[in-house]
Amino acid sequence: QVQLVESGGGLVQAGDSLSPACTASRRIFTNNGMAWFLQAPGKEREFVASIDCRNTPTDYADSVKGRFTISRNSAKTILYLQMNNLTPNDTAVYRCAAARGAVAGRRLDQYQYWGQGTQVTVSS
Repeated sequence: QVQLVESGGGLVQAGDSLSPACTASRRIFTNNGMAWFLQAPGKEREFVASIDCRNTPTDYADSVKGRFTISRNSAKTILYLQMNNLTPNDTAVYRCAAARGAVAGRRLDQYQYWGQGTQVTVSS
């Protein structure tokens, strides 16, 4: 019954911005921490950013600090990832995830529900 659906990826040039979104069920969105992970071709998922169920604290991978911002809209039950100054190294499928509890983290096993992902491709 829990469904996470991503959208908002695309093909952009280096320096451009995108803001993928993840719709989630209200039950999960209200009570669970959430995160974004990336998955490059042929590689495992890697942590990008997380936010707890009260919108703070947030956490970011070093590679995206200062460029990406994670946020959530409670009324619409949507998780966002504002991505600025994109580089080709950001190219990946971005997947949203809901944690097993209120607190989010960086480990894959902390997350119970996963979306299918949205493709972000950045050309040089």
